[in-house]
Amino acid sequence: MGKVTGFMEFDREQAPHRDPVERTLDFKEIYTDHDQARLATQGARCMDCGVPFCQSNDGCPIHNLIPEWNDLVYRDQWREALDRLHKTNNFPEFTGRVCPAPCEGSCVLGITDPAVTIKNIEMAIIDRGFAEGWVIANPPSERTGKKIAVVGSGPAGLAAADQLNKAGHTVTVYERADRIGGLLMYGIPNMKLDKTEVVDRRVELLRKEGVVFETGAHIADGNDGTVDTRRLYDESDAVLLATGATVPRDLPIPGRELPGVHFAMEYLTANTKSLLDSNLSDGEYISAKDKDVIVIGGGDTGTDCIGTALRHGCRSLVNFELFPQPPTDRAADNPWPTWPRIFRTDYGHQEAAARFNDDPRVYAISSTEFVAGDDGRLCGIRTVDVELKDGKFENIEGSEREWKASLVLLAMGFLGPEHPISDALGVEYDPRSNYQAEYGAYQTSVPKVFAAGDCRRGQSLVVRAINEGREAAREIDRFLMGSSLLP
Repeated sequence: MGKVTGFMEFDREQAPHRDPVERTLDFKEIYTDHDQARLATQGARCMDCGVPFCQSNDGCPIHNLIPEWNDLVYRDQWREALDRLHKTNNFPEFTGRVCPAPCEGSCVLGITDPAVTIKNIEMAIIDRGFAEGWVIANPPSERTGKKIAVVGSGPAGLAAADQLNKAGHTVTVYERADRIGGLLMYGIPNMKLDKTEVVDRRVELLRKEGVVFETGAHIADGNDGTVDTRRLYDESDAVLLATGATVPRDLPIPGRELPGVHFAMEYLTANTKSLLDSNLSDGEYISAKDKDVIVIGGGDTGTDCIGTALRHGCRSLVNFELFPQPPTDRAADNPWPTWPRIFRTDYGHQEAAARFNDDPRVYAISSTEFVAGDDGRLCGIRTVDVELKDGKFENIEGSEREWKASLVLLAMGFLGPEHPISDALGVEYDPRSNYQAEYGAYQTSVPKVFAAGDCRRGQSLVVRAINEGREAAREIDRFLMGSSLLP
């Protein structure tokens, strides 16, 4: 694919982000304009590899036709590349921005050389599609008369709604927040995924195609303005639970109740809502301005907390990670084509280093106590260094430290979904408290109730949620109609 000898002629050249100091002065997206000449060259690096592992389960959960659209971009056939991209991905403008690109970890070229810049090319294709007016609403020509309720408007819920609407069903998406998008709207900050130009744009397309959205729809007992769970069930031909994994992992150490300790999503959600409502002028958010910030947790959410705190104007910033620092290259027990567990510098780390002249991360450290000041608020945190022995963490004697902190953000992942809706329906749970529904079937223990995304599988990637939403839509369509033409 691409130019047959391209992988030998051209080096990997990733699209640059905006200057790290400049971009921390605003909440605009961190990306620069697409350079089509560079992208064509990068598409030319895609090898005629025989078996494209980038499309495998390890590489791309939605099985994007990556070599095909790499080749089309190299040949300057962008419209055709967009058509191939939309064959498998409902929302490439989301994944092109926020996906960690497991496809690049499985790229065959990556065995010996830096992988193809697949994520850059994907984002450029869809962005050009919108810019050229190629992406338009395409409502179904006929309706089946079947009504489907989708609970949750994150990537799984939106993907399922899009597919089911394409099949001609009448789909209503219920979202308890004031805006549609779930994780995409309030869980990922604006500088990584613009809410108006990217998320709302896609939601408006879905509206034009016939998907109905209900915001502020808290589903409970029907009292105090809530949507009655049983009535929703009775009035629908099928119900899809796509509520996400929204129960955060806590840190129950002494001082947890102190003012100044917050869950990451509490922090990120309030910031984005205030940003959209008033450009932060209403003050309805948790500000990191002039504060000593510590972020506990080293994943994407932790990085987003870092980036947000820097934009607020924090005084200092440290990021704790329980595990030791990953190696620079793949370890022996982490072979290709599995996801490479290696040391990476994400956008937030880059920004922190530019601001404070040092990487913010501290590895192999465990928090033991939050410290209160004379005013009863958080003023510090005590820690101990740890080492991993035989799969268990052990404290290193004499390594106790105390850190100054006036704001601590807990970004340690999520335990599973909330249960009020599922309890009311009588849905059974798996041992990890997720909605019990077999992968591939997505049917819960309750007739005509399905589950997909993080609420079914546990916390995972946006691209996996899109995959589950698409597959659940196919199974719902088959359940309602006896067969399905959905992919």
